[in-house]
Amino acid sequence: VGFDDYGSECDGIRITAFLDAGQDNLTPLGRLEKYAFSENVFNRQIVARGLLDVLREFSDNENDFISVMETVVRMSEDAEPTVRAELMEQVPNIAMFLHENRPNFPAAFSRYLVPIVVRYLTDPNNQVRKTSQAALLVLLEQGLICKADMEGKICPVLLELTEPSSDDDYKIEAVAIMCKLVTMLNKDTVELLLLLRFCELCSDARLFQVRKVCAANFGEFCSIVGQDATEKLLMPKFFDLCSDSLWGIRKACAECFMVVSNCTSPEVRRTKLSPLFINLISDQSRWVRQAAFQSLGRFISTFANPSSTGVRFQEDETLNEHKGSCSDASSDRFPGSSASPGKSKKFSDTVIKPSQASEDPNHSRVPSSVKSHTTDGKLGQPDSLTTTQDQQTGDFFDSFHYWRPLLPDISQDLELLQGEGKDEVQRQEMVKEEETVPDLDSEGPATSSQIQKVLECLQPHLDDPDVQAQVQVLSAALKAAQLESHSDDTDQDVLVSESGNTKNPISTDKQAEMDTHLLNSHVLHIPHVSHFSLSSFLPSFLQNVIPQQLLDQYLSMTDPVRAQTVDTEIAKHCAFSLPGVALTLGRQNWHCLKDTYETLATDVQWKVRRTLAFSIHELAVILGDQLTAADLVPIFNGFLKDLDEVRIGVLKHLYDFLKLLHVEKRREYLYQLQEFMVTDNSRNWRFRYELAEQLILIIDLYSHYDVYDYLRQIALSLCSDKVSDVRWISYKLVVEILQKLYSCGAHDLSLNFINELVVRFCHCPKWVGRQAFAFICQAIVEEDCMPMDQFAQHLLPCLLSLSSDPVPNVRVLVAKALRHSVLEKRKTFSRFDVKWFIVENLLRILNSGGDGNQTSEACNTSKSIHTASCCFIKWS
Repeated sequence: VGFDDYGSECDGIRITAFLDAGQDNLTPLGRLEKYAFSENVFNRQIVARGLLDVLREFSDNENDFISVMETVVRMSEDAEPTVRAELMEQVPNIAMFLHENRPNFPAAFSRYLVPIVVRYLTDPNNQVRKTSQAALLVLLEQGLICKADMEGKICPVLLELTEPSSDDDYKIEAVAIMCKLVTMLNKDTVELLLLLRFCELCSDARLFQVRKVCAANFGEFCSIVGQDATEKLLMPKFFDLCSDSLWGIRKACAECFMVVSNCTSPEVRRTKLSPLFINLISDQSRWVRQAAFQSLGRFISTFANPSSTGVRFQEDETLNEHKGSCSDASSDRFPGSSASPGKSKKFSDTVIKPSQASEDPNHSRVPSSVKSHTTDGKLGQPDSLTTTQDQQTGDFFDSFHYWRPLLPDISQDLELLQGEGKDEVQRQEMVKEEETVPDLDSEGPATSSQIQKVLECLQPHLDDPDVQAQVQVLSAALKAAQLESHSDDTDQDVLVSESGNTKNPISTDKQAEMDTHLLNSHVLHIPHVSHFSLSSFLPSFLQNVIPQQLLDQYLSMTDPVRAQTVDTEIAKHCAFSLPGVALTLGRQNWHCLKDTYETLATDVQWKVRRTLAFSIHELAVILGDQLTAADLVPIFNGFLKDLDEVRIGVLKHLYDFLKLLHVEKRREYLYQLQEFMVTDNSRNWRFRYELAEQLILIIDLYSHYDVYDYLRQIALSLCSDKVSDVRWISYKLVVEILQKLYSCGAHDLSLNFINELVVRFCHCPKWVGRQAFAFICQAIVEEDCMPMDQFAQHLLPCLLSLSSDPVPNVRVLVAKALRHSVLEKRKTFSRFDVKWFIVENLLRILNSGGDGNQTSEACNTSKSIHTASCCFIKWS
């Protein structure tokens, strides 16, 4: 019996049927040999396709299994390419089978199958090679190839295929495999075997396909080998690829630029990669410029430093404020005079004594720079005092410290302080490292050298009329500073002469008055140098975190000309990467991005505004509460009135944004929550579903009075929605509201809400409402939203009244609520006759209906009823 008559319909038969006993009196292994090497190609294909089933048939006997594996090896040398391709397609499945049975066949895969995979990588047939490459990648991804086989069998073949003298097709395919293989090898193996060959391939002058594959996978190699090897060996090759004559290679370099940047030091990133990226942005090819602009924001994000940004990522990939840095205070915070007097008073009342901060071990520490540079004398305590008190607190137990109420959290108020001395030192250090913008102290006199440095910084921006005006003012200020310095020297000489001759003090005073008048005549209409602030004359887009050219290019992405010459969706890419750029610059440089963000928020493309709406909560974490209230809240309010496609982005993270606002500002949105009930398309039920989910979270942000006055009405409206999914999630919202009211002790409001639920749902003329009441009661009991005595008094009688409802669906849900929830809580009831009433009504529910669901419920609850009845008899 062969497979000649089956044709293409053989998929429906058992492939291993040829192993069954027949008229040829051959053993199963003999039949395998017969059909595996049959002259009929179709027979050999069927055997190759059924190898996994064949192995399962012979897996119980090790000798038979080895014989099968040897047969597989012989079949791999079949002259027909289709047979070899069929066999290779089964290799990953066979490898998984061997892996699961590895204790029985420890070396079978490495001994028999790996050589076949390696040999097929050089097969003359293109289909067989492609199949073997795909199989190899699957084996590597599944981790089925051991390290010894990768280093001793696979890598040598790849190195051989990538030799300069190798065939072009083989080399291109081998490079692609090598680049994918590198992500599954360790650093030492890559550096020892593949790194130097990869560097050679990056410079392949004959095959641009090889260079293109290397450019596309350049970031993976950098990530594996680390910073040292990247900067010493790979960086020169990357420069060559970025200047390649083919635009496709340069485009691939632009796409992997962020990964490469992450593998370099800050100095290399700033001095070498930044100019290189600027070249890509200015490339003559539109496709290269497009890829570069898409990667610009990601490349800028590699300059981020948590110590300067004030924000860091947690393990769950959420942003959180970085408390270890005081440089994250925004420029409009105290002592910049914009902090409200009330908050300043609250701060002084809270941290007036440094000893109080040390009494709470979990309390945020006041940064030393804040303590030493605050104008309030009570804050100027020595650091040693706090240290000593901390040690004393930890050395002995003090009942006062242990039982006293916790100090209020002043971490938010501490952010209102910004130590000017600490800020100045940090800016000076950044200037030394980055050599960009000079340090400018907003307080204190401006020296001639500082003004000169600012003038030098403004030289590249003289095209801007505003900058030209600032340069004129700064030039005049420079002359005034030089004149004042000369005047100080003159006054010093006068003082020396007066110390030797004090006989004529009147004439000395007149001379000083004349000198002062002369000085003022020279600095007419120029601010006095001792009160001169250089920071006010700097352009709003200057900063010292990233190279200024990168920021200038990023800000230009909102230019309409860019949309015509680069990419029509360039504004969307700018909006997508803006939170990362803002995180990199830090909130102290938010002024650089503020205008760009406002421009994007009013973009005519709704996709741009939608992108911002989905990320505005993350940007609020980065900027802090004050900047959020000043700059993001107006944009947030605009998004609330936008298209549904934009509003959904705000709605999905409504809780995340509102929790960052102050209580007063947060309450203003209570009036606007009702607007989410109105959508452009009434069929957009997912919008209302998302609203219900967010309201469940938002309940914790408001008082029980606000929840009752505002959220209650929205919840009840959602409970009457036409879509079932919206109604069911709204029932959970109702339960959360009731739990909020009881947890806050608002018993009168809770009772009113319960009465409203009874009227709206229990007495609803539609059976869907009555069914909802049963579900709400069940959820109330399961979540312990209210005391069981209160439940038995106010809700249980209404629930039991539904046990005789004419609609079976209502009675079924009532039965489930009583069995799974109420009877489980029976021990918490007070002693009253309602226990008998529960059992009586439950029996009537289960015996009155004849449908399948109620019968099943009756069978499941009969035991519970009997137990409950016995307990109730004992209680009575």
